[in-house]
Amino acid sequence: MNAVQTYRYLQPSALRAAGLDLQTCGGPAANPRFFAGFLTAPAAAAAGLLAVAEVARTRYHQPVNPASLDPVVTGSRGRLRFESFSGCCGVYARMDVLPAGLDGEISGHGTTNVDVNPPLREALARVGGIEPLHVAVGPDDLTVSTMDGSVVERKVPLPGRWLRGFAEVHVLTAGFEPRAEITAVEAAAFLRRLPAANDRSVLWAVPAGRTLRLTSRPVPGAVCLAGAGRLAALRGVLRHARTLRVYGPAVRAGSPAVPSTWELDTGALRVSLTLSPEPYRGFSGEGAALAALAGDDVVDDAELVGALLNWDPTIDVAALADAAALPDERVRAALAQLGTAGRVGYDVADGAYFHRVMPYDAGRAERDNPRLVGARALVERGAVERDGEDATVRTDAEVYRVRRHPDGAYSCTCRWWARHRGQRGPCRHALAVSMVAAPVEALS
Repeated sequence: MNAVQTYRYLQPSALRAAGLDLQTCGGPAANPRFFAGFLTAPAAAAAGLLAVAEVARTRYHQPVNPASLDPVVTGSRGRLRFESFSGCCGVYARMDVLPAGLDGEISGHGTTNVDVNPPLREALARVGGIEPLHVAVGPDDLTVSTMDGSVVERKVPLPGRWLRGFAEVHVLTAGFEPRAEITAVEAAAFLRRLPAANDRSVLWAVPAGRTLRLTSRPVPGAVCLAGAGRLAALRGVLRHARTLRVYGPAVRAGSPAVPSTWELDTGALRVSLTLSPEPYRGFSGEGAALAALAGDDVVDDAELVGALLNWDPTIDVAALADAAALPDERVRAALAQLGTAGRVGYDVADGAYFHRVMPYDAGRAERDNPRLVGARALVERGAVERDGEDATVRTDAEVYRVRRHPDGAYSCTCRWWARHRGQRGPCRHALAVSMVAAPVEALS
């Protein structure tokens, strides 16, 4: 289902003598442009934007016709970010244009979503060498100007499933650490050795000297690579890149499949793909954000912290904690809550959150999550009976036993937990138990 939002602008976007004038919503003034200028690495930027658009139009699981063509664009202090999800929501793509990649003024800040149709893709594909690439971004459209002319793309409805994807991916990637870094030459050789695009196997990449080797089993220091063909969108950026960096959570022998991030760095910009743990799994169903959504105290903290965000390219948690007079841990929990409404994302390269504003109301991610809705209904009916660290949850037809383990993780006797073993977030019964605990406990 798509989310259709209504925007009001002072004027339409237009191509002027100085270049593309792309209007946007949000920012310190009414309807400012948040960027109009040249990109200093035009060929790399064109390839990166094509990669983000390619992910948006692809369904890697059960491929069908192009599903969506509308990357999200955020302008903040000294940086432009282009983001998208695949049609199956299992791949999250982002291009970060860094200060070295911008030759123009970011006169405002804001977030919008734009279409990338065949005319723009064709124009970007022709950019090469030192041919200039001028971009102007605003709330209603995107204009890209090359030597061949200008292409104007209008704002389109943002897929509703993307909100849950954005809500989940920032929680997952906040737990990532750098695992490997290899040169672009080695990266090209590594990508050539990957299985075919339709291969659905789960592999693991292990640092081996100056390159990466593939193994079928997880070992400490390995990075999960599920559905290796999903990295194909990076190939167009390889010739511009200096390094490939890989990020992921800590794993050990016997670990289940986990997400990972693969990032090409050109110096002026970074292009990254974050892959879900398995090709058939979309980020929108991972359940990583459920703990943040389930808490009651964190909502008030999120309101306070959200008012202090000021569009810095990275969010300094310690400085934010001082400004809000809150402990660092509560600020991080508040940022996780804000991410469920698309108000923050997470950059693994910077190891920090960043500010954006999606055109969604703050409660939509919670309302659209059936496990959370079900857990709140159980609490309201008084279905939870606590017994020390454990609890009994009674529904109309069944009785379930929820156990809290010493490491803080929950298990349940329901079919959901038996099927996923905690790998896709908590079941509704465990969520309900956490809601009636005092204080609210973090879920693993």
